[in-house]
Amino acid sequence: MPESENTETPPVEIPEIAKTPDKAPEISAPDPATYKKKLDQLYWLRIIFAAASGIIATFAFDSIDGEERRWASIIFMIAVYLVTFVIAKSMKMQLPASDKKKIITQAIGSFVFIYLFMWIVSYTLVNIPSAGFDLGTVPLP
Repeated sequence: MPESENTETPPVEIPEIAKTPDKAPEISAPDPATYKKKLDQLYWLRIIFAAASGIIATFAFDSIDGEERRWASIIFMIAVYLVTFVIAKSMKMQLPASDKKKIITQAIGSFVFIYLFMWIVSYTLVNIPSAGFDLGTVPLP
């Protein structure tokens, strides 16, 4: 065998990562009662925020006229919903993978309808005297 041919392969260094066994952090399965309770808290938080922000919108956008008032209120509603989303993220809910969208979709319909209901009712109650109606009369025959 000629000396120039070396049949031995040089030793390969194994990186430290490959030497240690894979240690994934253990994630315990979320307790259904715990995340159900957190989702209920998120639901009621959004309901309270919707009612309060609907009333606030009546007074906050009183100086804006026409179509701009409507759009300002809708933008305000979206901003308040995003605030509740940030609060929900800070609640650190451990949801199963199938329920990850729950943080976004939980009570979205109720939020929109209660916001609009409170905005319309409070706006109507604030502006009834200026519309020229006598509060003692019944509008039905």
